[in-house]
Amino acid sequence: MNLQHVLTVAVLLGSSTSVAVEPPWGKAENLGQRMLLEATSVCTDGKGHYVVAVPREETEDLDEQLFYGDGKELVVVPRPPGFLPGTLFMDPRFFNRKGTADYQGMDLRVHSELSVDAKERTCSLRCGERKAPLEMLPGTEARELLRKATYAPNPQKYVPHALLRDSNGTYYYVDKGFTAEESRNFRVFIGPRGDLKPQKMTNVVADSEGEIFTTKKGQLRLVIDRAQTPVWIENPRKEVTLRNVPVEQNLPLIYNELGVYTGIRLGTPCDDQ
Repeated sequence: MNLQHVLTVAVLLGSSTSVAVEPPWGKAENLGQRMLLEATSVCTDGKGHYVVAVPREETEDLDEQLFYGDGKELVVVPRPPGFLPGTLFMDPRFFNRKGTADYQGMDLRVHSELSVDAKERTCSLRCGERKAPLEMLPGTEARELLRKATYAPNPQKYVPHALLRDSNGTYYYVDKGFTAEESRNFRVFIGPRGDLKPQKMTNVVADSEGEIFTTKKGQLRLVIDRAQTPVWIENPRKEVTLRNVPVEQNLPLIYNELGVYTGIRLGTPCDDQ
Protein backbone atom coordinates (compact mmCIF):
# COMPACT_ATOMS: atom_id res chain seq x y z
CA MET A 1 0.00 0.00 0.00
CA ASN A 2 1.61 3.30 -1.06
CA LEU A 3 1.48 6.50 0.97
CA GLN A 4 -1.05 8.19 -1.28
CA HIS A 5 -3.44 5.27 -0.78
CA VAL A 6 -2.87 5.32 2.97
CA LEU A 7 -3.77 8.99 3.13
CA THR A 8 -6.81 8.49 0.92
CA VAL A 9 -8.02 5.84 3.34
CA ALA A 10 -7.43 8.27 6.20
CA VAL A 11 -9.57 10.94 4.55
CA LEU A 12 -12.39 8.55 3.76
CA LEU A 13 -12.44 7.30 7.31
CA GLY A 14 -13.20 10.79 8.56
CA SER A 15 -11.53 13.39 10.70
CA SER A 16 -11.96 11.74 14.10
CA THR A 17 -8.60 11.04 15.69
CA SER A 18 -10.07 7.87 17.21
CA VAL A 19 -9.73 6.13 13.83
CA ALA A 20 -6.33 4.53 13.26
CA VAL A 21 -4.27 5.15 10.11
CA GLU A 22 -1.56 2.83 8.87
CA PRO A 23 1.80 4.61 8.62
CA PRO A 24 3.62 4.59 5.23
CA TRP A 25 5.99 1.80 6.35
CA GLY A 26 3.13 -0.40 7.53
CA LYS A 27 4.43 -2.85 10.11
CA ALA A 28 8.01 -2.61 8.77
CA GLU A 29 7.88 -6.29 7.85
CA ASN A 30 9.90 -6.23 4.63
CA LEU A 31 13.16 -4.59 3.58
CA GLY A 32 11.53 -1.71 1.71
CA GLN A 33 9.32 -0.83 4.65
CA ARG A 34 12.22 -1.01 7.10
CA MET A 35 14.36 1.20 4.85
CA LEU A 36 11.56 3.79 4.69
CA LEU A 37 11.17 3.70 8.47
CA GLU A 38 14.90 4.25 8.92
CA ALA A 39 14.93 7.11 6.38
CA THR A 40 12.09 8.94 8.14
CA SER A 41 13.18 11.92 10.25
CA VAL A 42 11.67 12.92 13.59
CA CYS A 43 12.13 16.50 14.78
CA THR A 44 11.17 17.94 18.16
CA ASP A 45 11.03 21.31 19.89
CA GLY A 46 12.01 19.67 23.16
CA LYS A 47 8.60 20.47 24.64
CA GLY A 48 6.80 17.25 23.80
CA HIS A 49 5.91 18.13 20.20
CA TYR A 50 7.15 16.02 17.28
CA VAL A 51 7.15 16.47 13.51
CA VAL A 52 7.67 13.35 11.41
CA ALA A 53 9.01 13.82 7.87
CA VAL A 54 8.59 10.89 5.51
CA PRO A 55 10.96 11.30 2.53
CA ARG A 56 9.98 11.06 -1.09
CA GLU A 57 10.61 7.60 -2.55
CA GLU A 58 10.14 7.52 -6.33
CA THR A 59 10.75 3.78 -6.55
CA GLU A 60 7.94 3.17 -4.06
CA ASP A 61 5.61 5.81 -5.52
CA LEU A 62 5.73 7.71 -2.22
CA ASP A 63 5.49 11.46 -1.85
CA GLU A 64 6.90 13.49 1.01
CA GLN A 65 4.52 13.51 3.95
CA LEU A 66 4.40 15.04 7.42
CA PHE A 67 2.83 13.83 10.65
CA TYR A 68 2.53 15.87 13.83
CA GLY A 69 1.72 15.15 17.45
CA ASP A 70 2.89 14.45 20.97
CA GLY A 71 4.84 11.32 20.05
CA LYS A 72 2.14 9.00 21.33
CA GLU A 73 -0.36 10.01 18.65
CA LEU A 74 0.69 11.48 15.32
CA VAL A 75 -1.85 12.97 12.91
CA VAL A 76 -1.65 13.36 9.15
CA VAL A 77 -0.66 16.85 8.03
CA PRO A 78 -2.60 17.56 4.80
CA ARG A 79 -0.31 17.77 1.78
CA PRO A 80 -0.53 20.85 -0.44
CA PRO A 81 -2.20 20.38 -3.83
CA GLY A 82 -0.37 20.12 -7.10
CA PHE A 83 3.36 19.49 -7.27
CA LEU A 84 4.33 21.36 -4.12
CA PRO A 85 6.61 19.41 -1.77
CA GLY A 86 4.99 17.62 1.16
CA THR A 87 7.15 19.60 3.58
CA LEU A 88 4.87 22.57 2.85
CA PHE A 89 1.49 22.74 4.55
CA MET A 90 -1.32 25.27 4.63
CA ASP A 91 -1.91 27.06 7.91
CA PRO A 92 -3.76 30.37 7.36
CA ARG A 93 -3.26 31.38 11.00
CA PHE A 94 0.30 32.33 10.01
CA PHE A 95 0.96 34.72 7.12
CA ASN A 96 4.19 35.13 5.16
CA ARG A 97 4.20 38.55 3.50
CA LYS A 98 7.27 37.58 1.47
CA GLY A 99 5.60 34.50 -0.01
CA THR A 100 4.26 34.15 -3.54
CA ALA A 101 0.64 35.27 -3.77
CA ASP A 102 -0.17 33.16 -6.84
CA TYR A 103 1.83 30.04 -7.60
CA GLN A 104 -0.13 27.90 -10.05
CA GLY A 105 -3.30 29.27 -8.48
CA MET A 106 -2.15 28.73 -4.88
CA ASP A 107 -1.35 31.39 -2.30
CA LEU A 108 1.95 30.36 -0.74
CA ARG A 109 1.70 33.18 1.80
CA VAL A 110 -0.63 31.01 3.90
CA HIS A 111 1.69 27.99 3.68
CA SER A 112 4.27 27.17 6.31
CA GLU A 113 7.17 24.74 5.99
CA LEU A 114 9.37 22.18 7.68
CA SER A 115 13.00 22.17 6.50
CA VAL A 116 14.91 18.91 6.96
CA ASP A 117 18.51 18.06 6.12
CA ALA A 118 18.90 14.35 6.83
CA LYS A 119 22.63 14.36 6.06
CA GLU A 120 23.42 17.29 8.34
CA ARG A 121 20.79 16.06 10.82
CA THR A 122 19.15 19.45 11.17
CA CYS A 123 15.57 20.62 10.93
CA SER A 124 13.67 23.85 11.46
CA LEU A 125 10.09 25.01 11.31
CA ARG A 126 8.71 28.13 9.66
CA CYS A 127 5.21 29.26 10.64
CA GLY A 128 4.40 32.22 8.41
CA GLU A 129 7.41 34.46 9.00
CA ARG A 130 8.24 32.97 12.39
CA LYS A 131 11.16 30.51 12.42
CA ALA A 132 11.99 27.99 15.14
CA PRO A 133 14.95 25.58 15.30
CA LEU A 134 14.11 21.95 15.99
CA GLU A 135 16.24 19.03 17.13
CA MET A 136 16.42 15.84 15.10
CA LEU A 137 16.13 12.69 17.18
CA PRO A 138 18.89 10.07 16.89
CA GLY A 139 18.01 7.16 14.61
CA THR A 140 17.37 4.56 17.30
CA GLU A 141 15.25 6.93 19.38
CA ALA A 142 13.31 8.06 16.30
CA ARG A 143 12.52 4.51 15.18
CA GLU A 144 11.36 3.57 18.66
CA LEU A 145 9.00 6.54 18.76
CA LEU A 146 7.67 5.78 15.26
CA ARG A 147 7.04 2.11 16.09
CA LYS A 148 5.19 2.84 19.33
CA ALA A 149 3.08 5.80 18.11
CA THR A 150 -0.48 5.53 16.88
CA TYR A 151 -1.42 7.35 13.67
CA ALA A 152 -4.66 9.21 13.01
CA PRO A 153 -6.35 11.36 10.34
CA ASN A 154 -6.09 15.12 10.51
CA PRO A 155 -8.38 16.52 13.24
CA GLN A 156 -9.93 19.30 11.16
CA LYS A 157 -13.69 18.94 10.88
CA TYR A 158 -14.62 21.92 8.70
CA VAL A 159 -13.14 24.08 5.93
CA PRO A 160 -14.29 27.46 4.53
CA HIS A 161 -16.98 27.46 1.88
CA ALA A 162 -18.31 31.02 1.49
CA LEU A 163 -17.91 34.43 3.09
CA LEU A 164 -20.20 37.41 2.63
CA ARG A 165 -20.92 40.68 4.41
CA ASP A 166 -23.51 43.43 4.36
CA SER A 167 -22.98 47.20 4.22
CA ASN A 168 -23.02 47.42 8.03
CA GLY A 169 -20.06 45.07 8.52
CA THR A 170 -22.04 41.98 9.51
CA TYR A 171 -20.43 38.82 8.16
CA TYR A 172 -22.23 35.73 6.89
CA TYR A 173 -19.89 32.76 6.88
CA VAL A 174 -20.47 29.20 5.65
CA ASP A 175 -18.15 26.24 6.16
CA LYS A 176 -18.46 22.58 5.22
CA GLY A 177 -17.15 19.20 6.30
CA PHE A 178 -13.41 18.61 5.91
CA THR A 179 -13.62 15.20 4.25
CA ALA A 180 -15.21 14.27 0.93
CA GLU A 181 -17.95 12.37 2.71
CA GLU A 182 -18.74 15.34 4.94
CA SER A 183 -18.54 18.01 2.22
CA ARG A 184 -22.34 18.45 2.21
CA ASN A 185 -22.40 19.08 5.94
CA PHE A 186 -22.74 22.88 6.12
CA ARG A 187 -22.73 25.37 8.99
CA VAL A 188 -23.73 29.05 8.95
CA PHE A 189 -22.33 31.79 11.21
CA ILE A 190 -23.52 35.40 11.37
CA GLY A 191 -22.23 38.43 13.24
CA PRO A 192 -19.64 41.22 13.41
CA ARG A 193 -15.95 40.48 13.03
CA GLY A 194 -14.70 38.54 16.03
CA ASP A 195 -18.16 37.54 17.25
CA LEU A 196 -19.86 35.40 14.62
CA LYS A 197 -22.49 33.12 16.11
CA PRO A 198 -23.54 29.69 14.79
CA GLN A 199 -27.06 29.53 13.41
CA LYS A 200 -29.39 26.60 13.99
CA MET A 201 -29.84 24.99 10.58
CA THR A 202 -33.25 23.72 9.52
CA ASN A 203 -32.63 22.94 5.83
CA VAL A 204 -30.04 23.10 3.06
CA VAL A 205 -30.73 23.17 -0.67
CA ALA A 206 -27.68 22.80 -2.92
CA ASP A 207 -27.89 22.19 -6.66
CA SER A 208 -26.48 23.44 -9.95
CA GLU A 209 -28.26 26.77 -9.54
CA GLY A 210 -26.90 27.64 -6.14
CA GLU A 211 -27.40 27.10 -2.43
CA ILE A 212 -30.03 28.07 0.11
CA PHE A 213 -29.19 27.74 3.80
CA THR A 214 -32.28 27.97 5.95
CA THR A 215 -31.85 28.78 9.63
CA LYS A 216 -34.31 29.56 12.41
CA LYS A 217 -33.72 33.27 11.82
CA GLY A 218 -33.85 33.39 8.04
CA GLN A 219 -32.43 32.22 4.72
CA LEU A 220 -28.97 32.78 3.27
CA ARG A 221 -29.18 32.48 -0.51
CA LEU A 222 -26.03 31.95 -2.56
CA VAL A 223 -26.10 31.57 -6.31
CA ILE A 224 -23.64 29.93 -8.66
CA ASP A 225 -24.17 32.70 -11.21
CA ARG A 226 -22.14 35.49 -9.61
CA ALA A 227 -23.95 38.04 -11.73
CA GLN A 228 -26.82 37.57 -9.29
CA THR A 229 -26.53 39.06 -5.84
CA PRO A 230 -26.50 36.85 -2.73
CA VAL A 231 -29.05 37.87 -0.11
CA TRP A 232 -30.06 37.28 3.50
CA ILE A 233 -33.84 37.07 3.98
CA GLU A 234 -35.27 37.24 7.49
CA ASN A 235 -38.86 37.63 6.41
CA PRO A 236 -40.69 38.68 3.24
CA ARG A 237 -40.25 42.32 4.22
CA LYS A 238 -36.57 42.26 5.18
CA GLU A 239 -34.07 41.36 2.48
CA VAL A 240 -30.42 42.29 2.95
CA THR A 241 -28.14 42.47 -0.09
CA LEU A 242 -24.76 40.84 0.54
CA ARG A 243 -21.35 41.17 -1.03
CA ASN A 244 -19.16 38.17 -1.81
CA VAL A 245 -15.82 38.18 0.00
CA PRO A 246 -13.42 35.80 -1.81
CA VAL A 247 -12.50 32.96 0.54
CA GLU A 248 -9.04 32.17 -0.87
CA GLN A 249 -7.89 35.78 -0.54
CA ASN A 250 -9.20 36.08 3.00
CA LEU A 251 -8.11 32.89 4.77
CA PRO A 252 -6.12 34.76 7.48
CA LEU A 253 -9.22 36.86 8.20
CA ILE A 254 -11.39 33.74 8.42
CA TYR A 255 -9.09 31.83 10.74
CA ASN A 256 -7.81 34.68 12.88
CA GLU A 257 -10.43 37.42 13.04
CA LEU A 258 -13.96 36.08 12.63
CA GLY A 259 -13.91 34.11 15.87
CA VAL A 260 -15.24 30.89 14.34
CA TYR A 261 -11.98 28.96 14.71
CA THR A 262 -10.54 30.56 17.83
CA GLY A 263 -8.41 28.01 19.69
CA ILE A 264 -8.99 25.24 17.16
CA ARG A 265 -6.18 22.84 16.23
CA LEU A 266 -5.51 22.26 12.54
CA GLY A 267 -3.22 19.28 13.04
CA THR A 268 -0.15 21.08 11.68
CA PRO A 269 3.31 21.62 13.21
CA CYS A 270 2.28 25.24 13.87
CA ASP A 271 -0.48 24.27 16.32
CA ASP A 272 1.82 24.84 19.28
CA GLN A 273 3.82 27.78 18.01
